[in-house]
Amino acid sequence: MTTTAIIMMIIAMLTIWGGLVAAIVNLTKRGDASAEDVRGAELHRDL
Repeated sequence: MTTTAIIMMIIAMLTIWGGLVAAIVNLTKRGDASAEDVRGAELHRDL
């Protein structure tokens, strides 16, 4: 692999893993808002 390919691979990996870390940090700080909506209300489905 060339140097350019290795640099691009590292940038892509950092972008993917950085996004994953950011999502985990965001969920731990703010929580999952969609789960709170379901917990408080009754679940009603029309069939």
